[in-house]
Amino acid sequence: MTPSKPGAQISAKAFLQAVLIIFLLMIVAGVLTRVIPAGSYARLVVDGREVIAPDSFQFTPRPAYPAWRWLTAPVEVLFTPDGLTKVIPIIVFILLVGVAFGVMDRSGILQAVIARIVRAFGGRRYVLLPVITFFFMALGAFFGIFEEVIPLVPLMIGLAYSLGWDSLTGLGMSVLATNVGFSTAVFNPFTIGIAHQLSGLPLYSGAGPRVALFGGVYVILAVFLVRHARRVERRPAASPVYAEDLAARARYGDFTLDRGFDDNPKMRRAALFLGVFFALILGVLVALPVVPLLRDIALPLTGLLFVIGGIGAGLMTGAGKAAWQAARDGFVGIAPAIPLLMMAASVKHIIASGGILDTILFGANAVFTGAAPLTAALMIYALTLVLELFITSGSAKAFLLIPLLMPLADLVGVNRQIAVSAYTFGDGFSNMVYPTNAALLITLSLTVIPYAKWLRWVLGLWLWVIAATVAFLALAVAMNYGPF
Repeated sequence: MTPSKPGAQISAKAFLQAVLIIFLLMIVAGVLTRVIPAGSYARLVVDGREVIAPDSFQFTPRPAYPAWRWLTAPVEVLFTPDGLTKVIPIIVFILLVGVAFGVMDRSGILQAVIARIVRAFGGRRYVLLPVITFFFMALGAFFGIFEEVIPLVPLMIGLAYSLGWDSLTGLGMSVLATNVGFSTAVFNPFTIGIAHQLSGLPLYSGAGPRVALFGGVYVILAVFLVRHARRVERRPAASPVYAEDLAARARYGDFTLDRGFDDNPKMRRAALFLGVFFALILGVLVALPVVPLLRDIALPLTGLLFVIGGIGAGLMTGAGKAAWQAARDGFVGIAPAIPLLMMAASVKHIIASGGILDTILFGANAVFTGAAPLTAALMIYALTLVLELFITSGSAKAFLLIPLLMPLADLVGVNRQIAVSAYTFGDGFSNMVYPTNAALLITLSLTVIPYAKWLRWVLGLWLWVIAATVAFLALAVAMNYGPF
């Protein structure tokens, strides 16, 4: 049998499914530009950042935006400010990660690391699962880390395989946990921090109730993952991705717990070298909230550190020329994610170019008039969920929505702290559901999981999380969660 290529390899079937889904969203966005009237808000510069003037909306002539440009939007978006500051850095990041994992996969260092972790915890696998889940969830909730943990996806999937689970469990205890933590946002500087600044609230005020929510949602996630893992352990065929995992498991199944570091001095040195770069990456992630300069370069910087550590460690194991072939295979394997990211980013570009983005915001905000406080809070939640499909950047959405939502919240009697919480929930929890989210596309490209199967699985968790956050908002309205 021909050995599988190392690193992340995107299957043709998964690629075509994703292309079809995002293409349909592009067409829907284009059609909306012909149906919805064009309009715009005036923009103001406050503390060096652009915000919307809430009472300045006016309808405008429809821009000359021909239908054929819907199809060229994925290329056009690269030359916009969003493309230069967000899309291109993400593309560079995933290519670097693909190269690094190709080398580490071929050299066997991933398998050696997994073996050491398994041996360290012995048979206490259902202690290890909640511990790892808590660690990743805390990274998102307290530091605002999300996309930066994606390089660890193959390692977590390999760990899940070695413990008798499936790739869904691996994603659940790593990237999904980080996303859930990011969404509960105890001290997340990119959602709570920016929203507090724009709404005039004391920075990171009201943390106590958010800590309680973090604990409650963690319990929901941990129970969800443990139940799934136990079901897969008892009957592997019960996994929704059983067929997809069969081939992928072979990549991690050719090692035993007695091999690796103990039998290969080169592997120990390589692991130490890789550990140094992992420590540097962790240092970058921890420094993000307090070093603003790092926020714009975090993705390419972590990708660069990862590729240096991965290739260097692979060469130190003695992989030789095979390491460079593995780097090429890793690059080619991850490259199909690039057009997917460009297409996903083009959805917002089409709406903005058609002049209807502000009209959508204006129409949505008009619904708030006369709403009861809890109803208005739920409307903010729902509005943010809808806009998340088109604008995936939490900070960008905050600058669009918060200046509009806060005056409306004041008028209908919604506490500003509650409005910020509703916005944060709508911004975060959908990140691992919507196919326009770059993090989801990158994550699935590193696995064998088709989007449709991922969606069916994660919706089971999403419904519980939405119920918990709606209950939180209801309690917050009842207790007048503040300070104001």
